[in-house]
Amino acid sequence: MTNEKKALVPRLRFLEFRDAGEWEEKLLREVTTVLQGYGFPTAMQGKDDGKYPFCKVSDISRAVAEQGGLLADAANYIDDADVSKLRAKLIPIGSTVFAKIGEALRLNRRAFVHRKCLIDNNVVGLKAIPGAADDYFIYLLSQLIDLNKHCGGAVPSVNKSTLAAIEVVLPSPEEQQKIADCLSSLDALIAAQADKIDALKTHKKGLMQQLFPREGETVPRLRFPEFRDAGEWEEYTLGQCLVKQPEYGINAPSVPYSENLPTYLRITDISDDGLMRLDQKVSVAKDVTDENYLEEGDIVLARTGASVGKSYKYRVEDGRLVFAGFLIRVRPDEIKIYSELLFQFLFTERYWRWVDFSSARSGQPGINGKEYASLPLQLPPTIEEQQKISDCLSSLDALIAAHTERLEALKSHKKGLMQQLFPRPEAIPS
Repeated sequence: MTNEKKALVPRLRFLEFRDAGEWEEKLLREVTTVLQGYGFPTAMQGKDDGKYPFCKVSDISRAVAEQGGLLADAANYIDDADVSKLRAKLIPIGSTVFAKIGEALRLNRRAFVHRKCLIDNNVVGLKAIPGAADDYFIYLLSQLIDLNKHCGGAVPSVNKSTLAAIEVVLPSPEEQQKIADCLSSLDALIAAQADKIDALKTHKKGLMQQLFPREGETVPRLRFPEFRDAGEWEEYTLGQCLVKQPEYGINAPSVPYSENLPTYLRITDISDDGLMRLDQKVSVAKDVTDENYLEEGDIVLARTGASVGKSYKYRVEDGRLVFAGFLIRVRPDEIKIYSELLFQFLFTERYWRWVDFSSARSGQPGINGKEYASLPLQLPPTIEEQQKISDCLSSLDALIAAHTERLEALKSHKKGLMQQLFPRPEAIPS
């Protein structure tokens, strides 16, 4: 057996298939049917309920990001009368769907259809031919096909004939089923873990609504027993609770990360959860002073663009950080306000309503340092109560982070397993 032939056998194989021989080369049209999308007239759009989802590229992206790739709903719906009017064929359950044009194609995102639907004409689908391939196996196999290698023109796109002619390698239907069962059970575990995280985030959101007073009220609906007779919360502005007034970061471009240069924190380096994205660190090639570095307790706030209002509380474990010019630093006076309590407040609905109101200006939204200093706050009368609330919410954050770490570990395990259960990519024809 030549090296090429050996490469058509995966590194990891279930015991009963170890002597089953090489995987077989096929064209995609021999094992799947290519499913087309349809134009979605504006007059039919806007229904948020109906018999069938009408799925766009954005719905696929959301399914991948939030549902582990399982596509069961969409932003728009249609009914049988609409399907008849379009003379369209429904996409069956078990199909794999993905973008066929534009930048979305480059992302190589795949979704697995869990409910009969239609897809628009920027989307294409694959359905396994019974007896030739397993639906879930095709979904997994499609994730190993880099469509960028099959695109033509200035705008990346693939058509039905191009897709049909893509070469793939497959084992017997029985081995396909075994691989699909293994990885689908792992996908179910990943989905369950994601659900746990969503439930914890929902619980925290509800708890925050009770631990902070509602607008127009001076005490929260939920208070720890030792503080129930502590009196009303007091009104302040953020500026009254700071060691000094809000400060702008340095204006300098980022450069590739280097251990010999300061690490640079930009708006794009902050996640929606207020954490630093450690996988995309950059540096700044500029002389900086100690004052340009963040210190423990410092919080930075995004001041412009779509991310206005986003926040990050400095963590020593993130290393020394210089903050960029589109961020504003606030340094809480710990005698007046507990830094963690302020950070938790920056995730409340009340804060975000203030951001929406304060940033509404012509052109690009923004909030400057003076405006941030005017942010209204209600604070418990004692630092001890502030700390109690902060400890409660930050412990939930730690639990969410632990479950998120577990989720990422499961995803990494699946990725590694796929690399072993399928032949090496260089062995697969392209």
